[in-house]
Amino acid sequence: MLDRISTRIFADGADLDGILALAADPRIEGFTTNPTLMRKAGVNCYAEFAQRLLEHVTEHPVSFEVFADDPWEIARQARMIASWGENVYVKIPVTTTRGEPLAPLVRTLSEDGVKLNVTALFTTAQVEMIAPAVEHGAPSYISVFAGRIADAGVDPVPIMARAVEMIGRAPRSELIWASPREILNLVQAQQVGCHIITMTDDLLRKLGCLGKSLEQYSLETVRMFHGDAAAAGLTL
Repeated sequence: MLDRISTRIFADGADLDGILALAADPRIEGFTTNPTLMRKAGVNCYAEFAQRLLEHVTEHPVSFEVFADDPWEIARQARMIASWGENVYVKIPVTTTRGEPLAPLVRTLSEDGVKLNVTALFTTAQVEMIAPAVEHGAPSYISVFAGRIADAGVDPVPIMARAVEMIGRAPRSELIWASPREILNLVQAQQVGCHIITMTDDLLRKLGCLGKSLEQYSLETVRMFHGDAAAAGLTL
């Protein structure tokens, strides 16, 4: 079934060995990182990590995120990160930590030729704000955190469908379904025409379940429970 899915898969993570292994996986067409993932992976030298990654990953797009909060410093970091490679996209949050919109800065950087991945969008209003900012600029991604929208008890599908329509005004921009929670999200992303979905290792390991017979899946589950009970030596 995966061969019928046009939504591209980007691997989301910061484990260097894992990224390099996935670079050879034909299902993976790009990579994204963020400071939280880097912290979890124990990355303490950003530039060194990026350099080692980019020595091996030269064709896939790779998104690295700024960590500044002041617009001037964000711009400085963005230009530095962009200089690391032609396949680098710079992740810039939709606002500062004070909630100040960064659309003007996004416009400036994009029109200066910096490839961007504008991140942490949750609402169609935010998409409406960012789409014009990248309309005439370099290739870009707009990452809407559909998984976290669902965590808030809100159905992300209508939001993502509307976002696909809204970024039509920015022909060099693509929509990312970010922070998915289950393989179903890949199917949903395909149904609404979302260009890309990010997946962490735990979801990538479940890709083999896509299209599986539910009867077979049921039998495998029963056998798993039975086998684990025996392996644990459970008795009554």
